[in-house]
Amino acid sequence: MKKTCIVFACLLLLNGVVQAQITKFRNYEVQPVSVQMSTVKIMGKTALRAVKDSTVKAFDEPTYIRLNNVDFKNGTIEVKVLSRLLPNAPQMARGFIGIAFRINDNNTKYESIYVRPLNARVNDQVRRNHSIQYYSYPNYKFDTLRKIAPEKYESYSDMEMNNWIDLKIVVKDSTAQLFINKSKQPSLVVTDLKHGANVSGAIALWVEIGTEGYFTDLKISKQ
Repeated sequence: MKKTCIVFACLLLLNGVVQAQITKFRNYEVQPVSVQMSTVKIMGKTALRAVKDSTVKAFDEPTYIRLNNVDFKNGTIEVKVLSRLLPNAPQMARGFIGIAFRINDNNTKYESIYVRPLNARVNDQVRRNHSIQYYSYPNYKFDTLRKIAPEKYESYSDMEMNNWIDLKIVVKDSTAQLFINKSKQPSLVVTDLKHGANVSGAIALWVEIGTEGYFTDLKISKQ
């Protein structure tokens, strides 16, 4: 696929004052992998837009915008995400959007944590409990993990569709923690990343079926 270098200059809001000179993006080499990608203005921000390729029918697949010039093992990934349902979204769509990390060279192995914003405010506690999901590609997708360890790799946190959601993933060896909307406590803790502790790789901005996903204010800190 054609690789595209996109330079972002995003605004950082500090104490209600916009500081235009503080940038959150560098010169990442970004590559669409089974998604449609574009750069847009949305809700006052410059963002990457991603929509899953309709020819990919399976769930929890490498459908993302890949940052090729990042080799990430341990550290922190922060990004603002916003998801909307596409007009043709299937009934099971939940606004799936998130991050993939430690991706190998040919997109056949990686870890991922994503959110289902539509679940977070429904009047159904079971669905609320499925607002956050960890999976590991290719052998531990959401349905497999739900069978072998119900509730262990899913959780709840408050969030909304069509609104910016702050995601922060902290990775250390075989552990990953997800923090939502600048909470001091993680909303999900995974202590047994399925590809192990001694793996590094690329980072990507991930979407699933039915989602029109937007990503901005990306910040990566490696340890």
